[in-house]
Amino acid sequence: MKSEVQSISIDRIRILNPRHRDKAKFERVVQSIKNLGLKKPVKISRRNVKDGEEPGYDLVCGQGRIEACRALGFTHIPAIVVDVSKEDRLLMSLVENMARRYPAPMDLIMEIERLKTQGYSNLAISKKLDISDTQVGGLLVLRSAGEERLIDAAIKGKVPLGVAIDIAKTDNREAQQGLLKAYETRQLNQTSIRVVKKLLDQRHFFGKALTAGGRGTRRRQTAEDLVYAYQKESQRQKLMVKKAKFCEAKLVFVQAAFKQLLSNEDFINLLRAEGLATAPKFIAESTKRIK
Repeated sequence: MKSEVQSISIDRIRILNPRHRDKAKFERVVQSIKNLGLKKPVKISRRNVKDGEEPGYDLVCGQGRIEACRALGFTHIPAIVVDVSKEDRLLMSLVENMARRYPAPMDLIMEIERLKTQGYSNLAISKKLDISDTQVGGLLVLRSAGEERLIDAAIKGKVPLGVAIDIAKTDNREAQQGLLKAYETRQLNQTSIRVVKKLLDQRHFFGKALTAGGRGTRRRQTAEDLVYAYQKESQRQKLMVKKAKFCEAKLVFVQAAFKQLLSNEDFINLLRAEGLATAPKFIAESTKRIK
């Protein structure tokens, strides 16, 4: 087999086993090649052609890279040409797809750490790896906290990096697992996770309201417990808002009543006669604001 990289016309490469590609992932590949260039050549194999025809090739691996280069207007692509049978081409393509579909999530963080030890800034690392500097910083925060499970979930796209960092701020491991499960099952979103985390910190529910057998005992914090805690807190806040609106409505009524009374000259004279010619500053100012 030859291993040198050659520039091959994309039109001469045939895709034997085309796969449907996720649009979002494909856009990331296109953007990566546009920003950084093609990091890895595709692998192709010569196919038999008739006498007088130009060389033709079958793709072994690299469909996404070929389609991305074509979308960017490239006519040629770096390729490694190997001589294998058609059956081996299909097998190699299958192995490559499986390897790419299940990458080791820690590879990225290890590469970030390697570049960090060499003195690169987060911004420089982000440009080299074609990810945002915010993502670089967030992954390093999770790594320093030893949160490999959350790193795995964030890199695999199970949870946004911001959610992973919010969950990591919860010290209790069981609570972390519960929050992660609740998010993955769409029972909680990032905003509600922050609410639950605040509840955990304040111990309004866990350790008191959800005790299993007294002050010193506390049952395991499951995803269902966390969702229940959030629902209880949401109900409490809704009740507070309802009470606040009710009080506001009563206050508006009282202000309007005072304004009407203070516009009555007989009432004003009565107040003067009783030595009540002045009113508290708050009442006086609030009645002036009512039109």
